[in-house]
Amino acid sequence: MNIQWLKTFIIASKYENFRRTSEELFLTQPAVTKHIKKLEEILNIQLFERTGKRVSLTPEGHKFLSYAREITSKYEQGLNEFESWKQGYNRKLIIAVAPQIASSILPPILRDFMDENPDIEVLINVLKSYEIGGEISAGKADVGLTRIQPMQTNINSHIVHKDSVILVAPNEFKDTSYLTEQTVLQKYRIITHNHPDYWDNLLDDIKRIYPVVHTMKVDQIEVTKRFIEEGLGVSYLPTTVVKDEIEMNKLIKIKPDNITPATSYTYVLTKVETDEISTFINFLKGALSKRFS
Repeated sequence: MNIQWLKTFIIASKYENFRRTSEELFLTQPAVTKHIKKLEEILNIQLFERTGKRVSLTPEGHKFLSYAREITSKYEQGLNEFESWKQGYNRKLIIAVAPQIASSILPPILRDFMDENPDIEVLINVLKSYEIGGEISAGKADVGLTRIQPMQTNINSHIVHKDSVILVAPNEFKDTSYLTEQTVLQKYRIITHNHPDYWDNLLDDIKRIYPVVHTMKVDQIEVTKRFIEEGLGVSYLPTTVVKDEIEMNKLIKIKPDNITPATSYTYVLTKVETDEISTFINFLKGALSKRFS
């Protein structure tokens, strides 16, 4: 039985239309018909009812569909595992990570971890913080790194890092000594909601102390930083995500005055703890301690 015939059958069952199947698979329509016919001959059943140019799954076709999906899934899983083995991996770790973490603290830590554990294949899924708990709960990822506590009760969660949140502004003045919290918050738009946790309470505090401010929502930190560099606004961001930009004088840190700085937390989520997971979490804790102690 040819695996391509099964894949053709699965797509054909999805559309119940051989023309659309041929377009998705980049095959000719006669080739699709041939694949289905060969499969029917081997199984000795009719998979589709044909009425003129229209086709529809038979009861036998519906029954076989689940088997076809299982066979192709096992086939692709086997190929992936064999490819990993060829590359020297014998263990796998899937990490679901929030964008703010993936673009700041994770890369150098991940590089060192992979150097130290060359037999572990690491796969990264970048998701929004509120999606990561569900990913871990469903078993689609082994470890989650998120900025918010999960709602799911069947997973483990604990804080691995606390990050102070600071007010940052564009470095567009020769003399920045006169820039205060009040002057920048009243001069610039405040770019908000680029972090999933602290903005609602923080914005309430800002508006209570500075009632006349202008805001702009931007839901990604990398975009926020770029906007600040171009003078489009200021924002409160975790220290670790703006550390490089401040050192390169692209952004400047504004000393807090009336606004109590927020804290950004990094949570690690797990459902079970395999050797690979324990190895990564212990490495992560040690690396964070060294870098930010």
